[in-house]
Amino acid sequence: MKLTHVLAATCLTLPLLAQSTATPDWDALGAAWWAHVQYLASDERQGRLPGTPGFEAATQYVEAQFKAIGLKPGAGTSYRQPVKLDAIKLDAAKSSVELEVNGTRTALKPTEMTLSPHVSGGGVVDAPMVFIGYGLRLPSKHMDDYAGLDLRGKVAVFYNGAPGRLQGPQRAYARVAGQRWKYLKPAGAVGMVTIAPPRVQAGPAPAPRATTERPAGGGNGGAARQQYARPTMVIADPALDTLAGMRLNGTVSQANADLILAASGHTMAEFKPLIDAGKELPAFDLKETIHATTAVELGTPVDTQNVVGILEGSDPVLKRQYIVISAHLDHLGVGRPVNGDAIYNGAMDNASGVASVIETAKILAHGPRPKRSIVFIALTGEEMGELGSAYFAAKPTVPKASIVADLNMDMYLPLFPLRYLEVQGLGESTLGNDARAIGQLNDVEVQFDKQPDENRFIRSDQVNFVAQGIPALAFKFGWTPDSPEMKTFNDWVKTRYHQPSDDLDQPVDKAAAAQFDAILAQLATRVANAPTKPSWYPESSFAHQ
Repeated sequence: MKLTHVLAATCLTLPLLAQSTATPDWDALGAAWWAHVQYLASDERQGRLPGTPGFEAATQYVEAQFKAIGLKPGAGTSYRQPVKLDAIKLDAAKSSVELEVNGTRTALKPTEMTLSPHVSGGGVVDAPMVFIGYGLRLPSKHMDDYAGLDLRGKVAVFYNGAPGRLQGPQRAYARVAGQRWKYLKPAGAVGMVTIAPPRVQAGPAPAPRATTERPAGGGNGGAARQQYARPTMVIADPALDTLAGMRLNGTVSQANADLILAASGHTMAEFKPLIDAGKELPAFDLKETIHATTAVELGTPVDTQNVVGILEGSDPVLKRQYIVISAHLDHLGVGRPVNGDAIYNGAMDNASGVASVIETAKILAHGPRPKRSIVFIALTGEEMGELGSAYFAAKPTVPKASIVADLNMDMYLPLFPLRYLEVQGLGESTLGNDARAIGQLNDVEVQFDKQPDENRFIRSDQVNFVAQGIPALAFKFGWTPDSPEMKTFNDWVKTRYHQPSDDLDQPVDKAAAAQFDAILAQLATRVANAPTKPSWYPESSFAHQ
């Protein structure tokens, strides 16, 4: 990186590091960043599961850092925004699914249809079923898989994919359960059954964890999520329930889909060529009734919190607008032992991101201050389904209309030198132009998401800001095809992602992490000082939500 001459030329952009033309001591700055990771990801924190002493200690640490930096409390007089979560779990012994065809009922085994406990209205359904293709309604893309269908009082069944003409982050975002229900509920549907595409699991099976609704194949839940020991966690505030009114939420694997399709005369073998070619799927009556009971056990609620600090902007008018710099503080806690280790420390996922929030706050607080205000947040409940960010984005501690952007760090993986920076959401808003400009300034090549099928843009906290119409970016250290860095990145995902080995005993490029923090500070300052706020590109699907 050519940050030496850049820092000398842009002292207003990076005030802390630009006091002289000397090369910054990246090793010292990296050590400061790493010290936060060491505390947050130590065995003493026990994996920072919300509701545990380890998470509380991590919260206190971030709160103390914000206070020492000079950030104002971001939740009234407190740095803590309370977030209450409810725990729900399927009572398998009292739950059942039967399919009725011509008066004959056939029971489905729990392995043949997985029921989610995230339901309303007692979880009892007796309803006809209709297949609605991919189940997508995207007016901006002229896509409506259930146009002309009568869904009133029915259960909608769909294949959780998308036609080839739907690309980019919207391809995954449209398949999030809450986004589907946003259209199915007003159409009169009482529930939905997802046919989940097969997914190759890279590396060991994930740890037991709290779960929530994620797009099949796109997150860390999937069709087998209810097999985990921990309950599903949901935001206790019913006003924030994106699945309110859903009485059946079921998932079948592609291999078991013919159990649902049989009465209609259709099969998955018939649809496979269409799916493989990215073509549209038909819609039709399934000619059967589903009788289902989803019995729910209530667990112990969890009182947790987002940690919020504010750096007030310098401009008397623009300071009333806010840029959010965020990262999630939680991880998976203590779970299934792997090689004798049961602590899921979450060093890269995501103590690294919280450490960068803290170090970036230091840079920007040193002054001169950006014109717009900056909100720094360590979020709770990301591993439970982005719950802390969902709460903050819906009920922010500053006026919602005044939030102009979110820059989110989640497992950005500083495993090698920073020559390339992958920016998720790069093509969706003018923030992409800002990221390109800062990258060019620093001789860092900005890249689009190179693994779009992993759906990373909608799998972390920035998705909840996007859902509120707020432009957002997320980041990963980049690489080129067939390079050693590509192998390092993919090997990490395969062997350390959501494993106890994501601990303090792994190779990390601490100096590169410090350089990333400097770039993040430059990006935040550029956005904060711009005369106009960020906006969605007209062609972005997120511009028309």
